Amino acid sequence: MSALARTAADALDDPVELDTFTRRQAGAGGARIAESSLRIAGMHCAACAGTIEQALRRVPGVIDARVSAASQCASVRWDMGRTRASALVQAVDAAGYVATPDTAAAARLQRRKEARNALWRLFVAAFCAMQIMMLATPAYVSAPGDLSPDHKQLLDWGSWLLTLPVLWFSAAPFFAGAWRALRRRRVGMDMPVAIGIAVAFVASSGAAFDPGGVFGREVWFDSLAMFVSFLLGGRYLEMRARHRAEIALEEATDRLPQTVMRLRPDGGVDGISARRLRAGDLVRVPVGQAFAADGVLTDGTTQADESLLTGESRAVSKAAGDPVVAGSINLQAPVVMRVERAGSDTRYEAIVALMRAARSQRPAILASADRWAAPFLWAVLLLATGAGAAWSVIDPPRALWVVVSVLVVTCPCALSLAAPSALLAAAGAMGRRGVLLRDLDAVQRLARMDTLFVDKTGTLTEGRLRCVQAWPAHSDPDLQGTAASLASWSTHPLSVALRDSFEAAPREWKDVRELPGQGLEAVDEAGLRWRLGSASFVTAGAHEAGPHTWLGCGGRPLMRFAFDERVREDAAGAIRALQDDGVQVRLLSGDHPERAQHIAESLGLDGAHGALTPADKLAAVRAAQQRGEIVAMVGDGINDAPVLAQADVSFAMGEGALVARAQADGVLVSNRLSDIVRARVLARRTLRVIRQNFTWAAAYNAACVPLAIAGWLPPWAAGLGMAASSLFVVLSSLRLAR
Repeated sequence: MSALARTAADALDDPVELDTFTRRQAGAGGARIAESSLRIAGMHCAACAGTIEQALRRVPGVIDARVSAASQCASVRWDMGRTRASALVQAVDAAGYVATPDTAAAARLQRRKEARNALWRLFVAAFCAMQIMMLATPAYVSAPGDLSPDHKQLLDWGSWLLTLPVLWFSAAPFFAGAWRALRRRRVGMDMPVAIGIAVAFVASSGAAFDPGGVFGREVWFDSLAMFVSFLLGGRYLEMRARHRAEIALEEATDRLPQTVMRLRPDGGVDGISARRLRAGDLVRVPVGQAFAADGVLTDGTTQADESLLTGESRAVSKAAGDPVVAGSINLQAPVVMRVERAGSDTRYEAIVALMRAARSQRPAILASADRWAAPFLWAVLLLATGAGAAWSVIDPPRALWVVVSVLVVTCPCALSLAAPSALLAAAGAMGRRGVLLRDLDAVQRLARMDTLFVDKTGTLTEGRLRCVQAWPAHSDPDLQGTAASLASWSTHPLSVALRDSFEAAPREWKDVRELPGQGLEAVDEAGLRWRLGSASFVTAGAHEAGPHTWLGCGGRPLMRFAFDERVREDAAGAIRALQDDGVQVRLLSGDHPERAQHIAESLGLDGAHGALTPADKLAAVRAAQQRGEIVAMVGDGINDAPVLAQADVSFAMGEGALVARAQADGVLVSNRLSDIVRARVLARRTLRVIRQNFTWAAAYNAACVPLAIAGWLPPWAAGLGMAASSLFVVLSSLRLAR
């Protein structure tokens, strides 16, 4: 290994740099398991994904490897005690591809290099094709006898010379892909294309240098160059579409600053890498910069853009004591925050990990395609051989021409793009609307969902209380303001709900005390002693069950406030929309049965069960599945994790527990149930687009193969049709991203 390569490997294995593209987790027996995300360059078909997966799995210490040809991403789980990240990159490089850590900077550089190389290859092929066409024109337009054999041969030699750059530079990716597949005894989608180009070049070269020999007099340099140009043009447009999707994703996720201003105990400021932040650090965040970690504001007032995390475009006001999340942007004024969670522990990094997992996944819908891909390509080669043998008897000079056309027109590039391009476009669209998918297969199951089970607290409700009654109703509004003013001295959930419900009166309090389990006591400017809390604390009476609080003065009760959970604003509308679409919505709650039934009746649910343990919820989901229903689950708590794992498709609330998000197929980062309705509509539309893509690709092959065998489809037209078919599938899938 060279010194430069050794330095690059050392940097890749540095723990700080490793954190930028790797997530660590504990394994069995105390093993340190890592999951790294890599970008792969040089992939041109679905068969490349299998080749890279095999190369990675042969590395000692690699547990699993998943590669997506559609997004050109790899996700590798490996044992940190047995191998290193640099070994993964070296394995991919040895397989003939290029791997880089999945960080925005490296990805941007890789995209620029890939686009520049693709554009140069396309330019060389198109420019040479135009020159070759000019040299071939006399043979097409001249009358018999006008073009002498010597002049014809001289023009053919010029065409041969101009074809060399097309063959050795522009068409190099096709030959490289075919060679990689051949070395591993696999049949890739580049194989028929490479064979067709090679056969056309060899036959045309023989005709150019030995007219009248075994290859006849006809040359196909113009068709070869045009075919390569059309195919490279289609791949270039596919690459641009993929790059646009990747850039949009990175703009949504690459929001953390590289360096931050950490405050020293003496008040000074140190500029450090954001990756060096630890819990407890104080950080100054200037206007326009993203918060680099999860934490709490300690100084200043501002507004934050949390659109990535919630899908809400409106800025959120933040004051001292309010939480801030990594990835949200400081919009209004410089502030100081205290770090509570940094690095991979932040909610932002959890969202990025979900996006990466979805992009690197190979959906199960492609499993059947993988099974028939190799037999199909072998059938293509046999079909081309049979067509060539038949035409060698019917019209020998046209035999090679037909073989090339059959090889080109039957290349199943469009079929290989039909499903992954649509699923990735749909996942990106859902992400922009507040639903992040970890499992792309969830799209298919969401579209076919029959029953949706929902948790209550934190899912149907916001997990916060609201004041629903003030008694007596005709009491002085000043009492409500007094209660809100006194409640502002406490962070108890009932106090928070009270001050959110009423406008605080301008009162001056002293001798404020909060007695745990009882309430608040304070003296106003007139010397009167007020109490806000439980019935026994305010009135010296009996304890009153339920979420209530009392306001009293001088031992005399003045007002009672009743509270209830705050139902999410969009819950009722989302449930009605799902029910209108044929989905049964049922409540599974660990809360008291009467409260669960009350929520269910107010929202019009199809059923409700309360006082359930996690095992009871799991049994309810399994019972529905045994009845043949496709079951979905939405939850937020640790107790929901087993049910989320059991359901056919599951979503965790963005504010929910980490273990719940880890078990779910997707995360509602917006915390809006209405986003499930929109995601289901998009999922059903995605399945329609996939069926349309498969239908188009199959129809194209069914129509063009007979034309090629019959000799009615020249090689250049076959190349144009194949490139257009693949491009049509990609553009059809991109409709889902709108």
